[in-house]
Parts: sequence; structure tokens; C-alpha cells
Amino acid sequence: MELLPRSPGEFGSARYWDRFFRQRGQRPFEWYGAFPELCPVLHKYVRPRDKVLVVGCGNSELSEQMYDVGMCEDIVNIDISDAVIRQMQERSGSTRPKMSYLLMDMLQMDFPDAHFQVVLDKGTLDALLTDEEEATIAKVDQMFAEISRVLQVGGRYLCVSLAQAHVLKKAVEYFSQEGWVVRVHQVASSGDKQQFVLPVFVYVMTKFRKIPGSAPQILEICPEEQDKPMRMQSAEQLVAAVKDRQHYALLCSQISKTPCREQVSLDLCDKESGKPRYTLHVVDSPSVKPSQDNHFAIFIIPQGRETEWLFGTEEGRRQLAASAGFGRLLTVALHREQHYEGMAGIQAELSGKVMELAPPGLPARQQVPFLSVGGDIGVRTVRHCDTSPRSGEYVVEDVKGDGSCYFRRLVFLRNRNVVQSEARLLAPTPLQGQKKRRKDKKKPSPTEPPGAIDKSYLCCEHHKAMVAGLCLLGGPDALPGELAVLVVGLGGGSLPLFVHDYFSRARVAVVEIDPSMLEVATHWFGFSQGDRMQVHISDGLDYVAKLAAEGTISQSIPAQYDAIMFDVDSKDLTVGMSCPPPAFVEKPFLQKVKSILKPEGVFVLNLVCRDAQLKESVLATLRDVFPLLYARRIEGEVNEILFCQPSPEGRRDPAELGARARALEGALRQPGRPWDSSYALADMLQAVHIL
Repeated sequence: MELLPRSPGEFGSARYWDRFFRQRGQRPFEWYGAFPELCPVLHKYVRPRDKVLVVGCGNSELSEQMYDVGMCEDIVNIDISDAVIRQMQERSGSTRPKMSYLLMDMLQMDFPDAHFQVVLDKGTLDALLTDEEEATIAKVDQMFAEISRVLQVGGRYLCVSLAQAHVLKKAVEYFSQEGWVVRVHQVASSGDKQQFVLPVFVYVMTKFRKIPGSAPQILEICPEEQDKPMRMQSAEQLVAAVKDRQHYALLCSQISKTPCREQVSLDLCDKESGKPRYTLHVVDSPSVKPSQDNHFAIFIIPQGRETEWLFGTEEGRRQLAASAGFGRLLTVALHREQHYEGMAGIQAELSGKVMELAPPGLPARQQVPFLSVGGDIGVRTVRHCDTSPRSGEYVVEDVKGDGSCYFRRLVFLRNRNVVQSEARLLAPTPLQGQKKRRKDKKKPSPTEPPGAIDKSYLCCEHHKAMVAGLCLLGGPDALPGELAVLVVGLGGGSLPLFVHDYFSRARVAVVEIDPSMLEVATHWFGFSQGDRMQVHISDGLDYVAKLAAEGTISQSIPAQYDAIMFDVDSKDLTVGMSCPPPAFVEKPFLQKVKSILKPEGVFVLNLVCRDAQLKESVLATLRDVFPLLYARRIEGEVNEILFCQPSPEGRRDPAELGARARALEGALRQPGRPWDSSYALADMLQAVHIL
């Protein structure tokens, strides 16, 4: 039986609908939106004494069900199909005497003005607005004008729709420009996805008298899980919000039927602010054989640890899922701007939503475990927030790591998943703790981190490798004597501080383009200047170029350096290289770097490049300028540390480099000076390869 129209335009033809309903017979036809799903929304806007008009009623049971449950009885149904009107009159005439069915075109209705309190449309606008041709738009405008005419002021036009973008945009723009309040409800799903994957929406347009001038538009959306509407600033924002919910529904449908070949990522936003509250990653492990209780689990990443390799990279999450032993693991990252009421609160908040992302084959009523590290959600304390003209918004925060260690981090919010700088916080001594408690006159909080910076600790693996590279400097002594070191890129200051403190005869010059970072390093990361440590607020490109041109600027700034270190990030996130900015690895500039480096010196570059072609180009340029080039990849990270020397005569194999690094480490480990076993400088350099 052929019921589909030959063209979309036939949806507006009485002849097509007569044929459709004659062929279909008495069976009710529902486009979408069953009454139990629509009922909660309809109850909000339809009162028992309202006079209701249903346009394009067809043989849907919606009016009959509204009548039978006592929602409303004074209902007038109209349709352009004579066949369906006669059918519905026969079906309801004797059992529902206060409800009527009339043969009428909604584009030219016979009702007087302001005759109804409610106009109800279930799929009729969707059927009419099949394209954006001029003739179609003219019919829709006529439909809206007629609905506006027959509705009283304060009346509601309820439109049940799948909310295609052009349909929603047309309705929102038309009625908001007329001064009506527009609210879009997402209808809660019954869970039956057989007929329609896309969610159903109800547009609620409330008629107000049009105010002359530019009255503010009132546009709102009510997601299915909440009653309180969210205000939208424009029609475009409202359409985008609906589109996000449609994409989510499609995603849920897809991953509920088949395993994910690639990791799926999505944000769940806060109901009040609209800002991301949770970031979810769906990770499937095909190697895990499903059993009764290992189909699905939720893993809550402790606050502040979302940037760690295990949680912040695809490979790490894949390893986490495999080690957890579940076919599908849903990782949940918590956002710093949000407040959370512990693991139990998060579980209560997420339980309903995460089940929409369950894998295929999950047994009914299966208990899904919530997992975490140590069973808690971690600790994150934001210490300072500000905005830099160069770096944008940033935060300084203290987070709890493994065990009892706390770390202070600098994060640029334009790239919130990357830790810009990190320092370990010292645990207070018992005497310090007693003094603090006497001063504060209160017991310390178990989640209150200590405040002093551990200046002896290098948190970043690439900083450890950069320090190890100093063993490339010539000379018979393991610990170089007087050193002139140039560091471009301050951050929190941990790298230049370590060089200054552990190489007691080193003079360190730091170049930082952003004065805000010097303030952050000084106030929050324990950085300080002195006779052997000076910071110059300048563009590193300009500073090096000036040194190369002038030879020397002052007695405190040498013409040539023993070591030059670049640890500077790129502000342009569109380039496939986030460290350094591309201009820092162009050949003319690298030649200037070489000119201010001593012949036996070393240039150390932190390279973070995801673009393989761009990376090969950078390496080729470096080889053109520096005859000797070593590389050390940082395990689990994109960082690669490059050690560049002006002369090929100093070439050493990895074993010799390891021995020199071991000797350097022995010289740095002096009695009474803290040293962390994780530095392993020899291991750092034994893993280098010559390019």
C-alpha cells in the first residue's frame, strides 16, 4: 500500500489526505509524540475550561485522550480531508458530545477573532513547511496569521514538532517579532526509539499585544529533565540549543546499538549558567569479554587530575578502560567553575543521564558501578583568577594528587585541559602546623592544601629533560662552573628557579612577554629575582634579535650564552604546533640564536607539535642551522625535547650522555639539599637519539 506522497508539496493537498485516510482505514495515525509523553507539557498550558482548536487533526487520538482524561472537553478539530472528518465524527460523535470535527482549511478559517484560548498543532506545521520556497513560506505566514487572529490575548499556540532547523527558526522569528513569548519544551522520551530517534519538542507561543518600538524578545527552552526554563538571547541561540539536544539523541541512539570505534566526547552543562559541568568520554574495549557484571561502569576523574595522561588522552583512557575490565567505561571530568556535593551527589545527579549512554546488550535493571581513584572526587581550590591582555583568562589552583601531595597549577582557560605551569606544595612541619592553628584558632581542614612552594621539585617531565641537557656542555667537571643561561618563557618560574638554585654559579636571564606572568610567578609560585636572576619583559624574538645585533646590552647581559632554553607556548591554537610559536623556529631567527650561543654551548627547545609534516619541516630547519641535534621524547606526552649544538665535534653516543648526566646528578645531589629520585637525569639522556 503506497501511503507516502510523490512530493513534499502533497502534504498540503486535501486529495492526498483523503486517499491516505481511506487506504489506512480506522487505525489511528500518530506522526510522533504519544499522549503519555505529551501530557506533562499539555497540562501546563491547557486548562479544563479552555476552548481548544486542533488544526490538522487527522485521525490522531490526541483530542480523544485529552477529552477522556478530563484535561479539556470544549475541543474543535479541523482538517482539510473530508474522509478523515467523517471518520472521526463517526468515531467520537456519540461518546464525546462536547467535542466537534469540522471540514475546514486552517489557512482560511471561519471562526471569529479571539475565539480560542489554545490552538494545538501536532505535526501540521512540519507537514506544511517542507521546504523554504516562496510559495511554501507564504502558506506558513498565512497559517500563522490565522492562528494569531483566532487566539485571544494570553492564548497559547502549542506546536508539536521534530524541530527541524528551518521549521523552528521560522516559528520563533515570526512570533517573537510579533511580541509573543516563545518557549520550547523538549518532550521526555518514553524510551521507545523504534519509530523516531529524534526527540519531540513542543513550541509554546503565548500571545501578547504587540508593543510599539523594540520590546525585548523573550525566548526560552525547557530541557526534558527540568521545569525551570533557560533564557536564550536570540533565535539563533535557541535553534542551536535545540540542535545540540537533537545531536545528543542521535548519539545516544547510535552508541546504544553498536560499540564505539572511536572515543565519543560530550559536555553536560549546568542548568542555571549553561556552562559545561561534566565532560564525558565514552570508551569501549572490544578486548573485554562481556559477562554478567562487566558491561558498563562510570569513572569519576578526581578534580584537577583531568589533565593527567591516564585521564586526559585517548590512549590513556583506553588503557584505563582495559585495566578496569569493563566493556564500556564512561569517564567523567569535573569542571573548575562548578561545585559538587561529593561522590554521592554526583552519582545522584548523573544516574539518569549516563544510562542513556549505556552499551548494547546491557541487562535490564543492571546495577552500574561508579568508580574513582581512592573513592573520592579529589580536591581543587581556585586560589586566583584574572585576565591577561596577552594570555586571556587564567586561574591558579591547588589540586590534590596521589596520596597526600598537593600541587599548584597555572591554567590558561583558552586551553583549559593543558597545565601551563605546576609546582609541588610543601607539607607543613609539625611546629609550623601548631603555630598556624594557634593563629587561626581553628582545626585545619583535611582538604586544605599547604601553601609553601617546593622549589626543589620539577613537576614537568620536559623540564627534567631540559635540565639534564646541561650535561652536554663541555669541560671535564661534572658540574659546570660559571654559566650564562637564557630562558625564554617564564610561566610559573620553576625551570629558571631550579637552574638558579642548583647551579650555584649560574647567571640566569629570563625573557617573558607577558608582565602578568611575572606577577603570577612571584605571588603564587615562589619566584624571585636577584643578582643571578633577572627577568626581562620583552618579546623573545625581539630580545634575541637585539642581542644578536648589538653583541651586548650591558655588563649583566652577556654577548653569548652557555645554554639557551625555549619553553614558550603559542597563543594561536589553529596551528598544529603549540610550543613554540612558528616564528621561533624559522631559519633566520634560529641563526640569530646560534650567534648568541657559545661554540660549545647547547640550545634546548621544548617542541610540542601534532602536525607530522610541520614537525618534519621544523626538524629539517634545525638541522640546517645546528650540525648536532639530539632528541628526547617525553613518554605519554606530545613534548619532544631537542638539544642543539653549534659544532658536530661534541657528538656523543647515548651511553656517554647517560654517564655524563649521571655524573651531573651526583654533583647536584649535595648534602642538605633536597633531591627527588624521579629526576633520573641519566635515564633522561640515555633515551635520546641523534637526528
